[in-house]
Amino acid sequence: MDQKSHAELGLPLTEKAATRSPSPRDRAVVNPNVRLGRAGSPTGQQLSLARPRARGGGSRTSDKKSSTHEKVLSPPEADQPQAEAATRSLAPEGLASGAAVPPAYFLLVFLLFIFALTFPVLAQTKPSWQLDWEKTVEAAKKEGEVHVYISGWGGVIESGQFQKAFPEIKVVAVTGKGAQIAQRVMSERRAGRFLADVVSDGINPVLTTFHATKVLEPLKPLLVLPEVVDESKWWRGKHRYADAEGQYVFRYAGIPQTGSIYYHVPSVNPAEFKSVWDFLNPKWKGKIESRDFRDPGPGNGAMRFLYYHPDIGPTFIRRLYTEMQVAIFRDLRQGTDWLASGRYAICFGCGGDVDIAKSQGLPVDEFGPMKEGAGLVSQYGTLGFVNKAPHPNAAKVFINWFLSREGQSALQKALAKSGEGAPDSLRIDIPKDDVMPKDRRLDTANYMDLDSRQEWLDRTPILKLFEEAVGGSKK
Repeated sequence: MDQKSHAELGLPLTEKAATRSPSPRDRAVVNPNVRLGRAGSPTGQQLSLARPRARGGGSRTSDKKSSTHEKVLSPPEADQPQAEAATRSLAPEGLASGAAVPPAYFLLVFLLFIFALTFPVLAQTKPSWQLDWEKTVEAAKKEGEVHVYISGWGGVIESGQFQKAFPEIKVVAVTGKGAQIAQRVMSERRAGRFLADVVSDGINPVLTTFHATKVLEPLKPLLVLPEVVDESKWWRGKHRYADAEGQYVFRYAGIPQTGSIYYHVPSVNPAEFKSVWDFLNPKWKGKIESRDFRDPGPGNGAMRFLYYHPDIGPTFIRRLYTEMQVAIFRDLRQGTDWLASGRYAICFGCGGDVDIAKSQGLPVDEFGPMKEGAGLVSQYGTLGFVNKAPHPNAAKVFINWFLSREGQSALQKALAKSGEGAPDSLRIDIPKDDVMPKDRRLDTANYMDLDSRQEWLDRTPILKLFEEAVGGSKK
């Protein structure tokens, strides 16, 4: 019996017969909700396939008999790849009336909805800090200038490095000694003139005057550049602020202070001095000179180190000035001349003039760290952002540049070139070749960070002790 006879009699087709290509009159209307199994057969379900009517509208008797016995035939579409069939099933327009919408359709709609919500984020290729920075720079260009009040280290402004980086932003620098900067800022503000954007100076006056009188805005929120924000690029892995809030007075330099003690090379063997207490050896009585520490100037940080160090303290200072017949001077040049000539063998607080004298070949040098360690001070290395700044965006650009690798490298190079001596920036990812060896921090040294605690900043008890000790030595 051939395959046609099987179909007409309603008999089940053999596998071999089922694989033939159906003729047009055998083509079936397939329910799209039926999942096709292996070899194109339905997955265990039986469906009645409506056979096309014979020409002329009549029906054959065998159609009625086979209606309950016909197996599902594989339509030609079932032989196409399943991915194409799945794609056709997602279109709800092709569903018969009352048919269920495939779950895949709802999944596709949901994914499209989520993509629409997240597309703006995905399309944003720049990180948020960069967008903030570019916006700030554009606003700073419109402001056109930034006013920087800087004491001591104005050479970094004069170097023109910031101007090269941002030619559209003019730097207006106001320089002078610490006291002069403080007086000018405060007098301008009392007159209702808010001209300063940024101040760079020592702890006094940035902390003791500007922060104390609420002249400063928080600086920390202005830090944008990743290389500035990344604290691993700074000494011992953190930013350092002089204010208790850790927001206003940023410290960008840390210079070792071994006591600011100098010596006449032919008269002194530095190897004899292991501790600061060795300076009280009677052999040096009448051979020591000291700057008058009641006046502002070099060595004040060193005196704070001596006074607040737990192993030195007020006792050492009192004995030094009452027992050792110390000569007091106010003119730094005079103190250096006395030391270089050998009139005095040891000097407390001679300052940077000794470095100049040494570079000129004079027989003077500075003692290194003793067993008690060394102090660490900021000198002129603190930064503040002034409130009511006339150019806030330009100030933000300057602050970020100044604290960047480029800015701090420019600071060290400019001051080394000027002969003033480069400060050791608290950035640790820049070269230190421009910093003199004696001014570099050592990884092995034990430093007392004198600008890190409010009580260590107070010079009042030191000045009182000095006054009493010097007065007592004259009697």
